[in-house]
Amino acid sequence: MNNNDRLIRLRYALDIKENDMIEMFKLGGIQVTKEEVKKMLVNPDKFEEDEEVDPDSHIIVDNTVLISFLNGLITFKRGKKDSGKNDSLKAEEPLKNSLSINNEMLKKVKIALSLTSDDLLDIFYDVDVDISKSELSALLRKEGHRNYKVCLDRYARNFLKGLALHFRD
Repeated sequence: MNNNDRLIRLRYALDIKENDMIEMFKLGGIQVTKEEVKKMLVNPDKFEEDEEVDPDSHIIVDNTVLISFLNGLITFKRGKKDSGKNDSLKAEEPLKNSLSINNEMLKKVKIALSLTSDDLLDIFYDVDVDISKSELSALLRKEGHRNYKVCLDRYARNFLKGLALHFRD
């Protein structure tokens, strides 16, 4: 699963409109146009091998862009962070492992939607994924922690599928 696929599935699961996506990207620190959003919502892996693919027909979403979108989603859903100090946004550490993007997505969606661990377990249960509290806790840990576990595509795909069932009903 690539970042374009993650973005497409997340948009579907939460029923996010294109104008809202533009706002979320803006809140995450990236300026995009409606046409660029449409190009991001094309999964380049879905093209047939023999099909002529125009490179201008899609934009490949990298980890930085997806994380910016997820940060914007948090701000869009929960509002700006209200801090007493006048401190600027601290730069996020880049992912040490590119596989960790699923973990980041899981954590940031959990924060954006104010989900509890029990809510996450229910979402996984709805799509017949049996995950224990300790496994979920390992997925939500900070990269580098001794109990950290990489969230594989299977969990990410099922989480997004469960979100769709949970929020589109």
